[in-house]
Parts: sequence; C-alpha cells; structure tokens
Amino acid sequence: MIVETVFVLGLLFALLLGGVWIGLSLFALGWATLTVFTDTLPGPLMANTTWGAASAWSLTALPMFIWMGEILTRSRVSEDMFRGLVPWLNRLPGRLLHCNVVGCGIFAAICGSSAATAATIGRMTVPELTRRGYEDRMVIGSLAGSGTLGLMIPPSIMMIVYGITAEVSIARLFIAGVLPGLLLILLFSGFIAIWALRNPEKVPAAEARTSFKEKLWASRLLIPTVILIAAIIGSIYTGVATPTEAAALGVIGSLILSLVSGSMSWKVFWDSAMAATRISCMIGFIIASAGFLTTATAFIGLPAGIAQGISNMGLTPGGLIIVLTIIFIVLGCFLDGVSMIVLTSAVLLPTVTAAGIDLIWFGIFVILVVEMAQITPPVGFNLFVLQSLTGRDMFYIARATLPFFFLLLLAVAILWFAPWLAVWLPKAML
Repeated sequence: MIVETVFVLGLLFALLLGGVWIGLSLFALGWATLTVFTDTLPGPLMANTTWGAASAWSLTALPMFIWMGEILTRSRVSEDMFRGLVPWLNRLPGRLLHCNVVGCGIFAAICGSSAATAATIGRMTVPELTRRGYEDRMVIGSLAGSGTLGLMIPPSIMMIVYGITAEVSIARLFIAGVLPGLLLILLFSGFIAIWALRNPEKVPAAEARTSFKEKLWASRLLIPTVILIAAIIGSIYTGVATPTEAAALGVIGSLILSLVSGSMSWKVFWDSAMAATRISCMIGFIIASAGFLTTATAFIGLPAGIAQGISNMGLTPGGLIIVLTIIFIVLGCFLDGVSMIVLTSAVLLPTVTAAGIDLIWFGIFVILVVEMAQITPPVGFNLFVLQSLTGRDMFYIARATLPFFFLLLLAVAILWFAPWLAVWLPKAML
C-alpha cells in the first residue's frame, strides 16, 4: 500500500506543479492508477463514473445558486446595504468597520461564494472606509476575513460540493451552517470592537447621531435583500422547496431585484449567465474527474488502506481533527476549496466515519478549514480579490488577514467543544 500511496501522491503533485488543470490531473491520475496497478480497462469505467458523478440531481442546484450570485454581484445591492447599515453600526466600537462583517454576512445569504462576497461588498466599503480615515490594514483584514462567510452561511456552493461528494443532505448542511455562521460574525465583530477600544486613535470619530426613526427609514434599503433571503432559506427550512427549487426561486428573485434597482440590462444578464456557466462547468468537471479518481483508488484499496493506517495510529477523534486541520491548512496553500473537498473526501470520509464523527458536523468543519484556505497565500482567492481592490501587495494583505485566520482557527476549536452548534438545528428542523 505504501507504493500505491507514494505513486498517487507523487504523480498528483507532479501534475499540479506542472500546471496541468486540476480536472485533467485527476482524470490522468485515475487512468494511470488503473493501468499500473490493475487489469481493469480505464475507458468504460471512466465513462460510467464520470456520467454518474456529473448527472447527480443535487448538482442541479449549483449553477442556479452561482447564477444568482453573479446577478447580484452586478447589481446595486452592496450600495443599498451600506447605506442601510451605516446608521445602525456607526456608534459601535469600531464603527463602520462592522459594515464589512455584517454586509458580508447578509450578502453571503444570497450569494454562496466567498470571493464574490468579498468583491461585491469591498467595491463599496473599501473606498468609503478609506475616505473616512479608517486604518487600511483593518479595512483589508476585516473584508478578507468576512468574505469567507460566503462559504458558511447558506446557500453555500462549497456545501453543495461537499454534500454531493459525501452523499449527505444538502438541506441539512444548509441548516447546519446557520449557527456557525453567526458565531463567525460574532467573533469577527468582537475582535474589531476590542481592537477599536485598544486603539481609539486609529478609529475616526463617530458621525452625527441619528434618531431611531431615521434608522428605520434607512433600513428600507435592506428590505429587498431580507425578503430574498427569507424566500430562499425559509423555503428550504420549512420544506416548501428543495435546494434546487429554492435556487431557481433565488434566480427569479435576483432578476426582479436587479430590475427594480435599475441595474439589469441585457449585457448584465448575458455576462452573469456566461460567468455562471463557466464556473459551473469548472466545478462539474472537477467533481466528475474526482468521481473517476475515487473509483480508481477504491479498486486498489487505497482509501481503505489509508483509513486503516490512520486507525492503527490510535488517534482519538480530537487528535484526528487536529491532524486533519493541519493537513487542510497545508493543502490550502496549494489548492482551491473545491479541489480540497473532492480530493480528500474519498480518503478521509471512511476514516471520519470509523472515528464516530457525524458527517454533517464534519462538513461544517471542512467548510471552516476551506475558509481558512481562502485567506492563505499563495492561492487564497480572497487575497487576490483584495489585491485587485486595493492595489496592495500580497504579503501586506496576508499580514492584514492574519488575525482573522486565527479567529477561524478559534472557531474550529469552539466547534469541537460545542458540536451542537452544527448538529442541533438539523436535528430539530429536519
């Protein structure tokens, strides 16, 4: 089994370091594994497994949620949210820095993508906060960290990918992400408040106090977004719609919202549809190729062998989670979130199941460590988004996001000691 493991890992890293697309790398690796270690013909097996992985019914929700996010990214939602949140957040310690956290939290509930969340909110908040005199490093760090909420707060694209690869309920995953998402919002805002109290000279003076009536009037700008969130999430939680049907409802709602706000045009419609198509095809291709690789490695007994090897190490469930956290952090330096999930699921899920860890809880754990990868150089997507928004170099942005990286690590620890955060709602509602 050592020879097979070294062969698979060595060839995988050779292909990735050689710049081969991740989907093609997985297909080539599966083909080579079957050819070298078995007498099975790779062609028919690849055709069957690829079709099975790519035609999963749960995968139909993916392009719809992506399209919804692409439409809203091109709308004026972020501008309306900023104007609606300013009166409420202006008097808190840290003041308008909380707009990054709360704004990303709200937009995450109608987007599902970390990079899109950071880019959409950042286009509005970065110039505004910079103009008002907020410290550049905290503006960048809070936005990059809060952008990761796009993966945790449902509807999340990564949750759909994990649900498909792990064969668990996507609706239950969506529900499981609510409380951990709120936990992250509290951690991020709490850190900003403590930082502001310790560094009052770095925070601009509060703007003129607004009356409660004025706050309510400003909140009208948030109503369309709140209605869309309620329609999507509420329809899933109440059982009125499946995630796929809720995704279609979200697309219709986002089109209406964009039309009403005056940001919809044929160009926006076409560009958003094409962007969603490209992203969906990329993710679908990776999932299909990972399905073939999973089957190929199963033919040589690799997942079971690795699971047995880890079991023989005598790790407690807590020790296993610590080891997996380190592995995912290292992988996050080289792979995007989708690739991390589909590459590791076949090997890790048998081990996790044998350790008695709930797969819904493990899914939330995986989302958390993938969030950490989003702000880990050199391939963290959120870092590239912030680089394009601010013009700062990658190392400056990475240093600015470091506190939020450790907050995500703290969230992993909290999730381990309080597992009910991830499993209570799914058990109570479904």
